[in-house]
Amino acid sequence: MLSTGFLSHCEESSSLWISLASLSFCRMVNARFSQGLNLLVFGLLLLKTDGLFVEITYVENAVARGAVCLDGSPPAYHWDRGFGSGINSWLVHLEGGGWCNNVTTCLKRKNTRLGSSKKMATRIPFSGILNNRRQYNPDFYNWNRVKVRYCDGSSYTGDVAAVNPATNLHFRGARVWLAVMEELLAKGMRNAENAVLSGCSAGGLASILHCDSFQALLPMGTKVKCISDAGYFINAKDISRVTHIQSYFSQIVATHGSAKNLLPSCTSTMRPALCFFPQYMVPQIQTPLFIINAAYDSWQIRNILAPADADPHGTWESCKSNIKNCLPTQLKAMQAFRSQFLISLFRSGKSSSRGMFIDSCYVHCQTEMQEFWYMTDSPELNKTRIAKAVGDWFFDRIPFQKIDCPYPCNPTCRNQI
Repeated sequence: MLSTGFLSHCEESSSLWISLASLSFCRMVNARFSQGLNLLVFGLLLLKTDGLFVEITYVENAVARGAVCLDGSPPAYHWDRGFGSGINSWLVHLEGGGWCNNVTTCLKRKNTRLGSSKKMATRIPFSGILNNRRQYNPDFYNWNRVKVRYCDGSSYTGDVAAVNPATNLHFRGARVWLAVMEELLAKGMRNAENAVLSGCSAGGLASILHCDSFQALLPMGTKVKCISDAGYFINAKDISRVTHIQSYFSQIVATHGSAKNLLPSCTSTMRPALCFFPQYMVPQIQTPLFIINAAYDSWQIRNILAPADADPHGTWESCKSNIKNCLPTQLKAMQAFRSQFLISLFRSGKSSSRGMFIDSCYVHCQTEMQEFWYMTDSPELNKTRIAKAVGDWFFDRIPFQKIDCPYPCNPTCRNQI
C-alpha cells in the first residue's frame, strides 16, 4: 500500500521541473489512490445502507413431500423478524434469476445457487424493500421481512412427479412455494394483520402468478397486496420479427409441467404458455397489485427485443450494454418496444386498486437495490420515489398510477443494467 507521504511527494514534484515520465507516474499513483478511496467510500456506504445480514433457514421437512430445488435439496429463505408496530405485518419477497426451459439449461442451473440450496450464500444483506432502517425503508422497515430463495427455474410453478435418474432433476417449484408458505404461516404469518407478496424479475412474475393464492392462505381480515418488480414480461416480436420469448415461455411451461398451476381463468380461454405472460393473466387477478417496471427494462431489451439469435452479428451489443451507445435506429426500435409494453399494460385493464410506477430508466429490478428504492437521488415520478409511492398505495394514503415520459426525459434515472 502506498503511503500518504509518497503521495505528498508526488504532489510537490508536479510543481517542479521534472521529467514528463515522472509526472505521468505521479499522476497515475494519485489516480489509483483516488480510485481506491472511492471504492472504500462506496463499500462503507453499502455497509451503512444495506442494513443487517440475515441467516438462511432450510425447510428440511419439505424434502419428504418432494418440495425441493432442481437438485433435490431443500428450499430455503431468510427471515428478519418484525418489531414494534410491525410485529404482525409480513413482507414476503421472492428472489428472481430467470428460468430454465429444457433439460440442458436446467442441468446447468442444478449445481448453482439457482438450482441448489447447497450452493446458496448462508448470509445475505437485506437492502431496499427489505432494509430494517426507517430512513431507507420508511413503511416496511419493522415488518417481518422474508426473502424466499429461488431454486426451481419455473417461477414456483412446476410440478412433475417423475424424476429421471439419469439427470436427477426435480421440477417442483409449485411444491416449493407451498412448503415455504406453510412454514411461514406456522411461524406467525397466520396472524398477519398486513401482508405483501413481492418479487423481482422471475420473482416479480411469480408474485403475480401467486398473488391470489397468497391472499387465500391468509385470514379473511388480513390486508393483502402484491408488488411485481420487473416481472411484467411482454409477448412481443424481436428485431427479426420472431416471437422468440413466446417459444421460450412455452418450453418452460412444458418442461416444468406448469400448466396445472397457472390461473384456471386464463388457461380455460387460451394456451397455457400464454398464461405465463402477465398481460394475459393480470386481468384475472383479484388482489390489489402494484406494478413497478422500467418501460425500457434492460432484461427485456436484451432478451425479448434483441436476443442473440436475432442479432447474429452483435450489432446491438454496445447498445444493450449502455443505452447511451444506441444508434438512432436502435433507439427507434426501443421506443416502439416501449409503446408495445404500454399497450400490453393498458390491455390488462384498469383498476382503482392497482398501482403503477413505470419509469423510463434502463434498468432491471428496482426494489431490492437501495439506490433505486429510497435514497435522496433515487428515480422519481411526479417527484415521488418508489418506496413512497408503494407505501402510500399500500396504506391507502394516496393512489399512485404514473407512467414516465419517453427516454431520455427523466433526469433522475441512473440508467443502470
